[in-house]
Amino acid sequence: MDISLYVVRRLAQAVPLIFVVILLNFFLIHAAPGDPIDFLVGSMDASPEYIEDLRREFGLDQPLGTQLWAYLTRMAHFDLGYSLRYRQSVLDLILSRMPATLLLMVTALVASSAVGILLGVIAAQRPYSATDQTSTFLALAGYSMPVFWLGQLVLIVFSLHLGWFPTQGMYSLRAPAEGWGRIVDVLHHLALPAFTYSLYHLALIFRLTRIKMQETLSLDFIVTARAKGASEGRVVYGHALRNAILPVVTVIGMNFGFMLAGSVLTETVFAWPGMGRLLYEAIQARDYPVLMGLFTVLSLMVIAANVVTDLIYAVIDPRVVYR
Repeated sequence: MDISLYVVRRLAQAVPLIFVVILLNFFLIHAAPGDPIDFLVGSMDASPEYIEDLRREFGLDQPLGTQLWAYLTRMAHFDLGYSLRYRQSVLDLILSRMPATLLLMVTALVASSAVGILLGVIAAQRPYSATDQTSTFLALAGYSMPVFWLGQLVLIVFSLHLGWFPTQGMYSLRAPAEGWGRIVDVLHHLALPAFTYSLYHLALIFRLTRIKMQETLSLDFIVTARAKGASEGRVVYGHALRNAILPVVTVIGMNFGFMLAGSVLTETVFAWPGMGRLLYEAIQARDYPVLMGLFTVLSLMVIAANVVTDLIYAVIDPRVVYR
């Protein structure tokens, strides 16, 4: 089957899933405790008439079925609504936060994938050696540490005690507005959250690569390649890694979705101005439109990542056939 037809079919299969996700978003968020009007009113002594006007303004005075129909109608036109807290379009709000999240996520994903695969290959070539045992111990430690705890730990050590990195945010107030100075400033702020965010996924990729490489290096075709005089580098990276990498690619694709959904803790600890931080703020404010908009956008991005992962399979393994 042609790749374009395969992509179209996969996207068509995703439509019912997206619809179910939209329905679940609506009912789960409305079933959560709390009232967004209470947050908007705050501690001021508001009259019942003013509270009713607010409910009417945001459509919260309508029956649940009417609110659902209005929500589905807007979603059909990709209108994510209007934020109760920020008083602006939800879509514009999400798009303004998306670059920060993608920068953090892509940096962490690329770093964890590259380093995890490399360490997994090295450890698999020397099973039960000091290098293998040390790498495995460090991977288990990284896999076991909660992100929010590790983030606070690296902040205390590298920001507060050593003063090497800033404690929060994405920019410095005194940094240049553009040019290389701006890029260096962003990278300086990015280092700690990207390290914290990537460590868990690096450990997972390392462990899987190590196991699959050990299995592959013991197969007959590897023995044959060595018997024919192929260099060790070609045997390991040209033959073994190419056959062992498929399940690793699957995990990397899954990590993309987990990173999107799990950015809340990292962005909150480091005050990184991304979608995860926006989600945390929207939960605090009971901002229904922002919550539903974020869940919908994140779901679409995860589905797109799964399709891209399937397409990458064909590049890595020519035996994969589109059906």
